[in-house]
Amino acid sequence: ENDMTAIAPIRFLATDIDSMEAATGRVAILVGTDGKLDPAGRRANRLTKGAVQRLIDSDGFAKVGSGKVVTLAWPTGMAAEALDILVLDKRLTPVEARKAGAVLGKLKGGKALQLMAGNNPKITEIALGVALRCYDFTAHKTGKDDAAQVEGVSIHVSKVEEVEAEFAPMQAIAEGAFFTRDLVNEPANVLTTTEFAERLDAMREIGLEVEVLDEEALDKLEMRTLLSVGHGSDSPSKVVVMQWKGGAEGDAPLALVGKGVVFDTGGISLKPAAGMEDMTMDMGGAGVVAGTMRALALRKAKANVVGLVGIVE
Repeated sequence: ENDMTAIAPIRFLATDIDSMEAATGRVAILVGTDGKLDPAGRRANRLTKGAVQRLIDSDGFAKVGSGKVVTLAWPTGMAAEALDILVLDKRLTPVEARKAGAVLGKLKGGKALQLMAGNNPKITEIALGVALRCYDFTAHKTGKDDAAQVEGVSIHVSKVEEVEAEFAPMQAIAEGAFFTRDLVNEPANVLTTTEFAERLDAMREIGLEVEVLDEEALDKLEMRTLLSVGHGSDSPSKVVVMQWKGGAEGDAPLALVGKGVVFDTGGISLKPAAGMEDMTMDMGGAGVVAGTMRALALRKAKANVVGLVGIVE
């Protein structure tokens, strides 16, 4: 059951503006704040009998602002159920580009999305925003959504190989973020100290060196303060050491340390029941360190990094 939440598949394709007519789900085009249309925009305008241009010419267009989307629902002349017009400033910071992608990701839901990106220089950042926003933790949900396959994202670009190469490390970052989010969202009766350590130990498969220290080893190291935190629990306290050695041999590593309290009832006389469910997130620090180590390994980072997490209940 503990498969990681999958990232909605993102494919980069050579621009084919003729495919817009029959594409189902949602189709998105990029329009500058100046209202200039690229070839895909002009094609969408022709298909919709001038609706895109009428939107740009309207008084409201100037107020839309960069990073916002205007949706034409059930557009005439297209099979899609929505034409999303993403308005973008020419000078876009990476963070603004990701946020713009997140707007598309939110609109996308489970539907297919075809994004006509042309030669936009920030397309990989936009794609990362889409990927991160499509996260949905459904591991413990039952019912009608079981069979619902989340449809992917196809992004049409001018230079496929270049964009794919540029996106590869961002895909790794997204996978690290998903790993962290899954850990943080998992309830404490599933993510016990043992289960947490096992999920980290499994990252040997992607090239991390992983060492799991048990209570006996922690006692030898005189890590008494950490051990005392877990005294009130049946779950054994652990420390997991993850190492990524992608830098020069002998170079001092960067060390990341994360707090991994899988559940904390606190001073039971002090801590009220309200908000107690959020205590499953008291291991967020360790989750971030784990996700970072995963991303480093997946993108083969040229760095030496050690991730240390203390896992207790």
